[in-house]
Amino acid sequence: MSKQPNFVMIVTDQQRADWLSCMGHTVINTPNIDKLAETGLLFSEFHTASPVCMPNRASILTGRYPSVHGLRYNGCALSSRANTFVEVLREGGYKTAAIGKSHLQPFGTNTAPLAKQVAEQFNARIPQAWKDDYRDYVQEEPGRYADEEVYEFPTPYYGFDHVDMVTSHGDVCGGHYLQWLREQTERWKEYRDPQVQFDHDYTCPQAKRTKMPEALYPTRYIEERSVEWIKQQSDSDQPFFLFVSFPDPHHPFNPPGRYWDHYRPEQFELDVVPEDFDVQPLPLKFELDRLRQGQLPNSPQDAFAATDREVREAMALTGGMIDMIDDAVGSITQALQAAGLDDNTVIIFTSDHGDYLGDANLLLKGPWMRRSIHRVPFIWRDSVTGSGKTRILGSAVDVAPTVLARAGIKPYFGMQGRNLLVDYGKGEGREQLLIEHNDNVPRMGLSRASRSRTLYSTQWRITLYPGEDWGELYDFERDPRETHNRWSDPDYAQLKARLLEQLAIEVTNTMDECPVAIRRA
Repeated sequence: MSKQPNFVMIVTDQQRADWLSCMGHTVINTPNIDKLAETGLLFSEFHTASPVCMPNRASILTGRYPSVHGLRYNGCALSSRANTFVEVLREGGYKTAAIGKSHLQPFGTNTAPLAKQVAEQFNARIPQAWKDDYRDYVQEEPGRYADEEVYEFPTPYYGFDHVDMVTSHGDVCGGHYLQWLREQTERWKEYRDPQVQFDHDYTCPQAKRTKMPEALYPTRYIEERSVEWIKQQSDSDQPFFLFVSFPDPHHPFNPPGRYWDHYRPEQFELDVVPEDFDVQPLPLKFELDRLRQGQLPNSPQDAFAATDREVREAMALTGGMIDMIDDAVGSITQALQAAGLDDNTVIIFTSDHGDYLGDANLLLKGPWMRRSIHRVPFIWRDSVTGSGKTRILGSAVDVAPTVLARAGIKPYFGMQGRNLLVDYGKGEGREQLLIEHNDNVPRMGLSRASRSRTLYSTQWRITLYPGEDWGELYDFERDPRETHNRWSDPDYAQLKARLLEQLAIEVTNTMDECPVAIRRA
């Protein structure tokens, strides 16, 4: 057995922290994930560096904020120049593998609005301040997987020597998964057709009763490939890092087979409704107005307001997708035990960001900041560190330095996170943390593409929306559901000024210290 620990990091897509039974959910049942929490460290206050897919995934791997690592909003790619903690592990003798969703590069081919604007308004030959160093490096686009022959990934890919790629979401996932699916059944096109589904009585947008069999669904594919890879390590003395990334429970809401009926809408309650707000924030009012006018979202990825019934339907179907992931987690942990690797393997469970999921009748995620989209699960199960539950503040940028410290390997210069195990050992951590949100188009009624910055603690949250004539300040002790905005409240003027000063300090401290100076001048 290796003296250095192995790591299995399990990441879900778009799962808010409180949607696990170990985090207090009274309907959702996640016994396998709960077992990790019971035998490990459960961080109940773990948050994203950005509540957006690609920027936060890059923050997890680099230990750096989006404003520093450069993947600031969806549709960019993490530069090939960027180092990751996986590369550090690899250089330190670890075998590395990624199975499932990476999303460090775009997996679509549609041109983003901001790219069109740059092309029209700026120099065609030299359009941007940075050179494009990833133009020939994009490996997740659909064209790479169009042939029958399995696409051979150029590795190492951000430090991963083995890559089994799954792109997109739900029953229309691509990548190596799609190449495998085409070999399994002649009906693969039918199963992926958005218009083909079993009959159901749900009206929630993006609710689809997929005809994709459970055995062919992406979650099961990732589960089986992960189990197979773990089995292959049983006779090896080389330590490993395995990144297992599920595209669910991200929308569309399409749990396959029996998972569709695991829950019913009537089982769920709405914790926060629009009427709870003394003054509805602009993004919420904007989406509620669209709902009343019968307007559909501009794209399937845009947050939207839904009726009570539709929200409960989305909750029930999300629960089904989480249950399927929980079953997969059970298979992965059993595989570690069967291979004799369990005692020396650290298992990490987290998500890339959350989902409004009924918060004020909203679904999906957007630029309006709520704990439901930036607070995510984080479990560290390790036979050495023991078990417990903590409210120590953790951030996505902390994953990299914590993993490397546990492996006994020094990090690279420029990481911005902290070692959570040291914080836990001391019983204290940071007092507050920074959350960035950048967007490439205006959404939810904002006058410009979001560039918000949030300072969060367990006592309060303040969010600055540059370019807007409003902001947010919430006092969690008096207002735990964030429904009474104190931004313009004169009784909170002094606190607001102090928090804005602290926010300015936090933003200033995120300056990139890399590259290190090589001369005095």
